[in-house]
Amino acid sequence: MLQHLVKLIWNRKGSHLLLIVEIWASFMVLFGVMSLVTFNLDNYRESLGFEYEQVWAIDLSRNQDTVQTADKIAKVLQRIKSYPEVEKVSQMSSNSPFSFSQMNSSISRKKTSTLSDIYYADENFDEVFDIKMKSGRWYQSSDSVAKNKPVVINQKTADALFGTENPIGKTLDDNKIVVGVIDNFKAKGEFTKNEPAFFQLMWPRSEEGKIVMKLKSGTDANFEAKLVKDLGNMLVGWTVEVSYLTDQRQNQHNMALVPMIVFTIIAGFLLLNVAMGLFGILKVNIAKRREEIGVRRAMGATEADIQKQFVAEMWVIATFAVLIGLLFAVQFPILKVFDLASGVYWVAIVLAILIIYGLVTICAFYPSRQAAKIQPAIVLHES
Repeated sequence: MLQHLVKLIWNRKGSHLLLIVEIWASFMVLFGVMSLVTFNLDNYRESLGFEYEQVWAIDLSRNQDTVQTADKIAKVLQRIKSYPEVEKVSQMSSNSPFSFSQMNSSISRKKTSTLSDIYYADENFDEVFDIKMKSGRWYQSSDSVAKNKPVVINQKTADALFGTENPIGKTLDDNKIVVGVIDNFKAKGEFTKNEPAFFQLMWPRSEEGKIVMKLKSGTDANFEAKLVKDLGNMLVGWTVEVSYLTDQRQNQHNMALVPMIVFTIIAGFLLLNVAMGLFGILKVNIAKRREEIGVRRAMGATEADIQKQFVAEMWVIATFAVLIGLLFAVQFPILKVFDLASGVYWVAIVLAILIIYGLVTICAFYPSRQAAKIQPAIVLHES
């Protein structure tokens, strides 16, 4: 039966070529969409590694002011700490979580190195974001006088530089010593990969103009207006901007979701063309093969037999297209294209195949059912 169907479709490959190309294109686009979806879902299942609710970020731009900027920022920090609405406050570099600012550099130990995101922050950073230590401790202000610069790394960095070795107390190049290890730190949101992260103590009297603070529950925009006004009076000529990390997180999510939406629309358009092509082919086949259907019914073929034949023919057409698509798709996990885990591509391939065959089955069901209802007596009388 299968051999007969393959031979039948192959002999008509010219008339089915356009549909095969459409199914192949749909498979490749579905493979891309499913790869992106699988990658994002895998990332989303991993925890961020920190809390962002009720955390605000303040950007201080000093513009042309270069006089005693460190003193002014220190006074601002003290003023913010005095508000009853503020629980914790920390000064850090410009690349706060969910921002579009990024700092990275190669971190090395002996002959091993890894590209890591770099964060300069004071000793209160972990409290603002409620970061849990996996081992060791967070650095303290008293560590600023230590011989070696204290740093905290995430587990991704520890795996890259130390493998199974305990990193606590180990020194890195440039006289840095690891005092603590945290688990994840996904500063760009849930849909991003958990990349290596490296935290270094910001030295006292830093001129970094980024402040993050954790507020008590229920704090609203009225406090924001008061805060901006007070800081504006303290920092004449400076620009003060307040942003909510919940809003910044949503912006990062939108950046991740837009490509999926665009690819999904393209895939939907191609699948619609495939569905229309399947209906058209079946309609033509049924019209041309009424006598064949009538003879088969007269010889004892049931409605289910006729229906299965036409569905199976559509499956064979889809198989030709999928096999061609697989020749391209399997290259991605083998060659590790885009540096994604091989499992992401294999899952995407399986999902794309299931969707294609599901679509073919659904589209072929109604026309094949109509063909199965052809009465042999009427067909034989017409012929």
